[in-house]
Amino acid sequence: MLPAKATFNNTDEYIAMFPENVQEILQTLRAAIKKTAPAAEEVISYKMPAFRLNGMLVWFAANKEHIGFYPTPSPIKVFKKELAGYKTSKGAIRFPLGKTIPLTLVKDIVRYRVKENSEKTKTKLRKKTSIAKK
Repeated sequence: MLPAKATFNNTDEYIAMFPENVQEILQTLRAAIKKTAPAAEEVISYKMPAFRLNGMLVWFAANKEHIGFYPTPSPIKVFKKELAGYKTSKGAIRFPLGKTIPLTLVKDIVRYRVKENSEKTKTKLRKKTSIAKK
């Protein structure tokens, strides 16, 4: 849905490129993510708005017929039952334009990703500490 040579430096600029109705959806999704992971940093990654906390958490993007939400592969498996009504792939969920985004589910997925990243970070620190003690 983005023009081929679209340029933007931050999430606000990304969202501003879309029609007003799509902007509203993107802002709502963004707010839900921010509220659920207030310590996360907003970044642009792979030419999409994203959030980072102890590593990348989630990405989102507007497409011609849907809003893409990209939480990495693990939540797609964990929330398979809840996602049954949506098109998914290895690490993506498609929320059709014109239908309400299930914000409770989005928040559950973001909470899951925050916990997952936190656990990975703790594991890495434990490994570094044990190697340093040897």
